[in-house]
Amino acid sequence: MLVVPELLHMGHNLMQIMKILHDCMEKDIQVFTIKELYELGKNINSKVLAFAFGHSAEIERNLISQRTKEALACRKSEGVILGRPKGSKPATLKLTRKEIRKLLKRKISYSAIGYVLGAHRLTVSTFVTIMG
Repeated sequence: MLVVPELLHMGHNLMQIMKILHDCMEKDIQVFTIKELYELGKNINSKVLAFAFGHSAEIERNLISQRTKEALACRKSEGVILGRPKGSKPATLKLTRKEIRKLLKRKISYSAIGYVLGAHRLTVSTFVTIMG
C-alpha cells in the first residue's frame, strides 16, 4: 500500500506519475490519495483514472509554475530585488572536521554545534554524514 497526499506529489510530469503508478500496479501495490480520496489498484478502471488524474495533476503543476513566474515578474517590475544579495555567500562551516569530531565525542548536540557555527542543526548533521 502507498499513501500520498495527492497524485501531483508523485512526480514532475504526467509520464513520471504514470510510470510510478504503472510500477505500483505491476507489483500489486494499492495507491491511496488523501486529498482526492482515490483508491487505485490493479484494474482497468484504476488505469483510466490514473491517466486522467495524472494529466490533471500535470496541468495543475504547470498552472502553479505559471502563477509563480508571473508573481515574480510582477515583483521584479515593482523594483523588488529577488534572490540573495550580490556578493553574499552561503554559510560555511567555520570548524574543521577534527574540531567537530572533538565536539561530538564530548556529546555536544548538532544544535549546539550549529549555534557555534552559525548554521542550522540539519546542516551540521548533513556535514557530519558527509565527512563520515
